[in-house]
Amino acid sequence: MKEQKFNYESNILLCDLDAFFASVEQRDHPEYRGKPLIVGGSAEARGVVATCSYEAREYGVRSAMPMKRAIKLCPQAIVVPPNISYYQKVSAQVREIMERFTPDIEVVSIDEAYLLFPAGEGLEKAAKIRQAVAEELQLPISIGVSSNKLLAKIACERAKPNNLKALWPEDIEEELWPLPVSVLPGVGPATKKKLQQRGINTVGDLAATPPDSLAKLLGKIGFSLHQFALGMDDRQITPKRQIKSISEETTFPYDLTDRETVMAVLMELAEDVGYRLRRESLRAKTISLKLRFSDFRTITRDVTLAEATNSDKVIYQKASQLFKRYGNSPPWRLVGIRASALEEHKQLTLLPRSLEQERESTVARVQDSLRDKYGFEVLYRAKRLHAKIKENRSHHLQID
Repeated sequence: MKEQKFNYESNILLCDLDAFFASVEQRDHPEYRGKPLIVGGSAEARGVVATCSYEAREYGVRSAMPMKRAIKLCPQAIVVPPNISYYQKVSAQVREIMERFTPDIEVVSIDEAYLLFPAGEGLEKAAKIRQAVAEELQLPISIGVSSNKLLAKIACERAKPNNLKALWPEDIEEELWPLPVSVLPGVGPATKKKLQQRGINTVGDLAATPPDSLAKLLGKIGFSLHQFALGMDDRQITPKRQIKSISEETTFPYDLTDRETVMAVLMELAEDVGYRLRRESLRAKTISLKLRFSDFRTITRDVTLAEATNSDKVIYQKASQLFKRYGNSPPWRLVGIRASALEEHKQLTLLPRSLEQERESTVARVQDSLRDKYGFEVLYRAKRLHAKIKENRSHHLQID
């Protein structure tokens, strides 16, 4: 491990839980360890790979790959459905460990976060964080250390799996420039092809190309990529990312014409969105319904509430009203609910709540508590029993 040679203003860590969903499943199920494991939707239900173990990656399986293709590549793989609520709980346990070392944490995703430390402390703190996560949670985590986000990210990728690596600005020419241009953020397949057509294959080639030439070839991103190739990145750590919306949607394995089944699915989605809102101490003033028909035509319809809510019942009522009004052209292929115009959950009124509101709040607290401990399916409303195709649907959570 290369020690820091110069006194930078600060050290930035990127912590990334390796194959997070799969690692959690292998931790909790000893029979999965050492075997190719895929976490994702059903192959028969247009499912995709959420993540997979490193044993499965050896066969070419990758995240976001259609499950049918993944099974063809690795027919002996163990396939398990994702348990997002449980993974979020484990992710929160990891964050609690990180918070012992610094309050300056920028959460990027459920399995990834940037941490900020004073100059010279990065390597020591990274080693202690890895040790704590391994000993307390039995999970692998890779950490990259540097003076900016870009180099910390690249160092983290090179540390995988389950390791620690530093990449300092003074080591760029030796360690960064020989790497392919695709290691830089913003270089996808199309950009990579354009660069390769000009003979720009490595980061060093990119650094040696005049920025004006890159701008003519790629537009404004050309200037940014040239800065990245020089190891320069002025993006700051933003400890608390503002959540703009929370949404849940599901794609059916076959096109539906039964309204009662769709209504039951809407109840499930409303419960999921309500749960996320309460976990984040948020309420929503706008509820949106997303519908995709059999011809792939997709519509989104909104309703604005007089008072913000995080109630499953209210979210369901509004979404179902929108469905009854705009979903009059079956069959349906996808349905989703989105909560937006979010505000912090505060009790702003001293007026007593109705018995119904009090009952609904009590039910939500009990349900949330049980979900935290046992998972999403431990308790749900009877109406959801109509959703008999649940296990064969592709389900997506999004927090923006």
